[in-house]
Amino acid sequence: MVNFGNDWDELLKNEFEKEYYINLRQRLKAEYSTKRIFPDMYDIFNAMKITSYNDVKCVILGQDPYHGEGQAHGLSFSVKKGIKPPPSLVNIFKEIKSDTGIDNSGKHGDLTRWAENGVLLLNAVLTVRANQARSHHGIGWEIFTTDIIKLLLSLTHISAPTRSRGR
Repeated sequence: MVNFGNDWDELLKNEFEKEYYINLRQRLKAEYSTKRIFPDMYDIFNAMKITSYNDVKCVILGQDPYHGEGQAHGLSFSVKKGIKPPPSLVNIFKEIKSDTGIDNSGKHGDLTRWAENGVLLLNAVLTVRANQARSHHGIGWEIFTTDIIKLLLSLTHISAPTRSRGR
């Protein structure tokens, strides 16, 4: 059983008993013992561990974790301090600077403080094989994260998602 240490525990308790999740867990157990998988198994659910359900102010949804060594740590688009921000995060920083004037370039890419302040940094897929983007697409994570998004849409202070204007 996964323990988030906050209100997600009650909201998602039945999710871990569903057949798709049991199958997903078995697959992950096998892959973590035979392949290099990111993030570390103890970091998979960091988005929900750090940002409780009732604290969510907005959601940034990514595709899947970064697949390079030392990058993924359970928060979409975030990398640990000391790891060079990947191009997707650099682009986010450029958009922030363009929109708000806040310049994050040249700084670290660890977005943990964002998560602590209500930004749920969620990937649609929560794990990936090393150097193989989208390698865990279609194994069950999308069911799990879709259920999270459905729960979030029931919050009164969260509105339906909008697409980034992308440049």
